[in-house]
Amino acid sequence: MVKSTDLPVDIRFSIAPVLKKLNKKMEGSTSDISKNYLKSILDYANGFPKLVEGLSKLEDLEKYENEIHTILENIFPEVLTKNEIKAVSVPFGSTIFNPTARFKKLLNDAGPDYSLQIREMDNQNKYIFICIIILNEYYNYTYDSSKPLFADIPDSDGMMRHYRMAINADFITIEPKENAVEITPDIAEKLVQNVDDIDLWKTYFPKNSWTLSGMVILNLTDVTIEDAISDLKTTLLFNKDLETGESHLKFEEIFKSLFNNKDLKIGFAEFDAQNKDLYQMDNDFAHSFILDTKNSKDCVAALCQEAYGTLVKDNKYFVITDIEQYAKDSNYNKLAENLLNQGVNSCILVPLSKGNKLLAVLEVVSPHANDLNSINAMKLDAIVPYIVATIERKRFEKENRIKAVIQSECTSIHPSVLWLFEKEATQYITNQEAGKFHSFRDIALKDIYPLYGQIDIVGSSQARNNAIQKDITVQLKMVDSILAKALEHKPMLIYEQIKFRIEEFSSEIENGLNASSESEIFDLLKNEINPLLAHIDTKLPTLKNAIANYDSAINSETGIVYDHRKNYDDTVHQLNQKLAAFLDLKQQEAQQIYPHYFERYKTDGVDHNIYIGASIANEQSFNMVYLYNLRLWQLRTMCEMENHFYHEQSNSNLQLDAASMILVFSNTLSIKYRMDEKKFDVDGTYNARYEVVKKRIDKALVKGSDERITQKGKIAIIYSQDKDAQEYKRYIKYLQEKNYLGNDVEYLELEDVQGVIGLKAIRVNVLYSQNLNKKNTSNSITYDDLMEVLD
Repeated sequence: MVKSTDLPVDIRFSIAPVLKKLNKKMEGSTSDISKNYLKSILDYANGFPKLVEGLSKLEDLEKYENEIHTILENIFPEVLTKNEIKAVSVPFGSTIFNPTARFKKLLNDAGPDYSLQIREMDNQNKYIFICIIILNEYYNYTYDSSKPLFADIPDSDGMMRHYRMAINADFITIEPKENAVEITPDIAEKLVQNVDDIDLWKTYFPKNSWTLSGMVILNLTDVTIEDAISDLKTTLLFNKDLETGESHLKFEEIFKSLFNNKDLKIGFAEFDAQNKDLYQMDNDFAHSFILDTKNSKDCVAALCQEAYGTLVKDNKYFVITDIEQYAKDSNYNKLAENLLNQGVNSCILVPLSKGNKLLAVLEVVSPHANDLNSINAMKLDAIVPYIVATIERKRFEKENRIKAVIQSECTSIHPSVLWLFEKEATQYITNQEAGKFHSFRDIALKDIYPLYGQIDIVGSSQARNNAIQKDITVQLKMVDSILAKALEHKPMLIYEQIKFRIEEFSSEIENGLNASSESEIFDLLKNEINPLLAHIDTKLPTLKNAIANYDSAINSETGIVYDHRKNYDDTVHQLNQKLAAFLDLKQQEAQQIYPHYFERYKTDGVDHNIYIGASIANEQSFNMVYLYNLRLWQLRTMCEMENHFYHEQSNSNLQLDAASMILVFSNTLSIKYRMDEKKFDVDGTYNARYEVVKKRIDKALVKGSDERITQKGKIAIIYSQDKDAQEYKRYIKYLQEKNYLGNDVEYLELEDVQGVIGLKAIRVNVLYSQNLNKKNTSNSITYDDLMEVLD
């Protein structure tokens, strides 16, 4: 029974409303048999006045179980007891009695601890729901509070079954008690406008202020399959990525309900139509039972010929009811072997196709033979279209991501200006469809502010030459050693002459490598030494191992030793990749503040261009604050990139240095996307000066000296107007406080370079953190300290 103190009504079980309807039915009956039967029921019921008056205690109700069954015989025909799921219940209570045989079996299978509850009906919802019934039944309002009601009942195997519940409330009466509040139209309107305000409802419907007498009839309909399909649609709609193992478990539970099989498992294999391969899904969503431990496999090899034809060519289900028997019949082909190895004994393989194009294979498997067959496979017909739509959407989204990566890595159309290209492309297509000639015009951006920065490897040319010099020296020594041994076995003047030239070249490059000597050595190796070594290899068998070692040491494509140079190239490539990736990541944050055009280049370091202004941001107003913010962001990011540059070398044998530079340009300029070059470039003669400055400034010298403006361990900020210096002084002071920059600040003038005069610079030392994740701490160190740590 329900505690009346928890609800606005005092609930009493009574057969009076039932007797009233039976009496009315008897009076209207024209059949003497029916009248006599109903009269006998009424006479029998009236012999139990307590049932008519109403009972409020469960123990009193249990005493009349047989009597209630007899009285309700007309409503619960015995002939339907094994078919219908039906019972009597106390209004809004969990206690049920007089259940049909089928209902009784459901409750017995659920276990003694199970209590029937309406899904998603908490105490607050129940309270308000009863109040609405009072408004409708007693005050004759017509507020529609009806909604589908469901109950979940576990079966004997522990599988949850789902039932739609219909509640027949024809056999209840509602009466106010002394403490009931009279509900006026204004109050009713106020209540329905605040349906979630439980305190308001309790104000006008106090607890236990009404009497509810009678009973309700429960009718349950098994909707497990419909519920599973609905859940599947919801899962596919709202968990559209299907990226996690958690999504797979939910997905699998739905199929278990659909087939009423707690041992069921689900797998997926995607299909590559171009290569005719099956492959595992590229996430943790589902494992493929067809592929087992393989990531991918030729489709014909993974499937038997029959399964391949059924799934790929005919796009029909392939069902194996007994895999052990199938394995014997197929001489244990690869499909049967894989499935048996994973404990699968029956399966349904479902082609997920769009038209005749196979996208993937859904694998429904069970460890028990005959669990899955062609008959229950038909259950999948209703849900396959939704899975196909999801797989198709997933592929479409993946293709979009691939295009986005290609756009990001391989083209110069930045997302910030993509809207301009889309606008022009739309106009282009519109004119084409109208039969008008319209060329794709250049995209121009006017009145924008440029920002330029670079982090460059110091002395990269010299470091590269040193690496080449070491490789050549190693190679010449190897040849010299082979020739010395050749002379021991068979003295020849040509051996001596080439050996002399090798020693001469070795001595020449000992102090450095120049372009002419490098070219001469390569000619010597290619045109004279290689043919000579080939001759020695055939004439002096004792030197075969030495020549084989030489051949393995040189690069097969270039014919030279590629060891120290490879170490240098790999180190520079790795540093550039790390710095570029870091800069791209920081750029994502900066774009959130205000959209701007960004591009970067990898050379011996990483350069970047940034353009910001109103013409870039679509329908967003521009303010100079965004420019100032971006300049400060750029300076801070350059400090962080300096830190990353050295931290990435912490375990490297080759130690390189970096120098950073920022160019400040106060005036606005215009850039245009050159369709022939597929990139943005400055537009106009005046604006071209900016590009000239960019190309020449990093080699500029401090006025009156031979010192380059860019120095390792420091950032040089190049400018031409004093107001720019004042702006960056504020930024430097702020970043000094945050331990990004040190106190060694220089104010310098630059020597004039061709086409560039009157430039100045602020040069400030960078502080390096020993922990990249804790930059804003007192553990920051100078460049010299960093070198000691690295040494």
